[in-house]
Amino acid sequence: MEWRSCYLDMVLVPLAFLMSLAYHLWLWHKVRTQPLTTIIGINARGRRFWVSAMMKDNDKKNILAVQTLRNSIMGSTLMATTSILLCAGLAAVISSTYTVKKPLNDSIFGAHGEFMMALKYVTILCIFLFSFFCHSLSIRFINQVNILINTPPDPTSIVTPEYVLELLEKGFLLNTVGNRLFYAALPLLLWIFGPVLVFLCSFTMVPVLYNLDFVFGLGAKSDEALCGCRKCESA
Repeated sequence: MEWRSCYLDMVLVPLAFLMSLAYHLWLWHKVRTQPLTTIIGINARGRRFWVSAMMKDNDKKNILAVQTLRNSIMGSTLMATTSILLCAGLAAVISSTYTVKKPLNDSIFGAHGEFMMALKYVTILCIFLFSFFCHSLSIRFINQVNILINTPPDPTSIVTPEYVLELLEKGFLLNTVGNRLFYAALPLLLWIFGPVLVFLCSFTMVPVLYNLDFVFGLGAKSDEALCGCRKCESA
């Protein structure tokens, strides 16, 4: 009887998770193979040129560089603060003597026993904690770039544009991972009301993310132009 009340959770929640995981693995493959068809790849290409331009003409653009990086830090700080506040709220619910499941027993599908409710809250809590961890590390790397990007140019210095770009890419990669974990936790919040909403929310989120992550038309033309330039250089 217990299994019959859990079978929807055992089927729909892993299916929703695998759906999101499969999309992000495919997105990662596209970023590695066809970067100019994705927003992530185009932004990475733009950051490469931006770092070179800022460090080449640092006397005139140092304030612009600091302000731009500060805006990125503020965004990561906002997401980190939101994640840790949600973690604190979930921890308070878990440790509270009030059982949230009681008003919902007759209105949701799936299991709503003590163990299942604890599993739901702990899963969401862990994802938000990992999101906070990624955003905190992102702030750390971008803070380092904020200092190093204004170092005086020196041919013997180990602080090169390539090194600064590597730190910046690590910061933005962690920021992206933190955001994706935050997005993945949003459908799981609906797990409190049943596994059907988790599946429907994940099923809706994948096409929304697809339209936000990919550039239609521009990336293919850019890839063709890049291949043409490489052929001309080899000839």
